[in-house]
Amino acid sequence: MGVPEVNSAVVFGSLTMVSWGIWIVVGNAASESMDPRTAAAVSYLVATFLAVGFVIVSGASLVVTPRGGALAGVAGLFAGIGFVSMYVGLSRGSTTVVSTLGAMYFVVAAFIGMAALGDEITTTRIAGLLLAGVAVVLVAQ
Repeated sequence: MGVPEVNSAVVFGSLTMVSWGIWIVVGNAASESMDPRTAAAVSYLVATFLAVGFVIVSGASLVVTPRGGALAGVAGLFAGIGFVSMYVGLSRGSTTVVSTLGAMYFVVAAFIGMAALGDEITTTRIAGLLLAGVAVVLVAQ
């Protein structure tokens, strides 16, 4: 009996979960040690160097199409807004509440997917999103 193969999406999704969980805790400490806006900028700068370095060493294509560049730019804009607001929120409130609300971004993406991108609307998905909302209310108490 061999070791089962793990789906790479699960591996990278898990790495994302752990990394972002650690980022929130360390980001909270940073936002208590310095101006949270400056902490966000320093953190984003380090992330930028990491991302660019990964592109270089991975041999990824450096071709930027007009549509892809524009979409990536808009994605970066909203990522930056979320990033800065997370640091400011951490400096003003509970890590538990701010991180839980921030982690609910998937609800926004799911609603956009169903409303604008043609993703199937099912009872199970709606129930899951409603339960996620209940979870946030419970955690925020």
